[in-house]
Amino acid sequence: MPLPFLTADRAFDEASDDIALPFDDRDRWRRPYRPGPWRVGAAALLLLLASYVLFATMIMAVAGSLSAAGVCMVVALLIIGTSLRLLRVGAWVSARGLRRVRFLTTVTVPWGRVSAVRTVQQPVRWLGLPRTVQGQALVLVRGADTALPLLTTHNADFLARSRAFDRAADAIEVWADEYRG
Repeated sequence: MPLPFLTADRAFDEASDDIALPFDDRDRWRRPYRPGPWRVGAAALLLLLASYVLFATMIMAVAGSLSAAGVCMVVALLIIGTSLRLLRVGAWVSARGLRRVRFLTTVTVPWGRVSAVRTVQQPVRWLGLPRTVQGQALVLVRGADTALPLLTTHNADFLARSRAFDRAADAIEVWADEYRG
C-alpha cells in the first residue's frame, strides 16, 4: 500500500509541476546549509544545563524561597536564549541580500552592495577561539572595504566537514551570482 503523503517525491507524481514548493520562497531568510555538529552539540548541552536549572527553580519555589527561584528562572532563561542564539549564528541569504549573524551582532548587506563572494585560503580562527590555523574562508567583499568572512572550514559548522563547506560556499556563491546587480 503506497503512502504518498510520507514521501518527498509526491510533488513529481502530480500534474502541477508549475506550482512552487513551500520552501521556494526567495524572500525568506534561509541558511543554505545545516548547522554543524559542534554547534548543535553545544546548544544541546546548554539546554541540558537549563533543564537542571529549571528543576532547581521548581525545588526552590516549592521550598518557599521565591526570590532564589526567581533568580534561577532568570538564569535558566538566559541559558535558553544563549543556546537559541548559538543555533542562529551563520550566513543567511534571501533575495534581499546576505546576512552574517554572529553571537552578538548581525550584519545585513543588500545584493547591490556586494562586489564579490569568493573562497580564499587564509588563516582562520579555530572554533571561534583566538587560535588560528590555515584553512579556507568564504569572504564577502563590499566595494573597497575589507573582506568580511562569512564561513570558514574550522568554525563550529564545518570543522572536519570540508565537503559540507564546499557545498555551502558554492550555494552562497550561486545566490550572489544570481542576485548581485
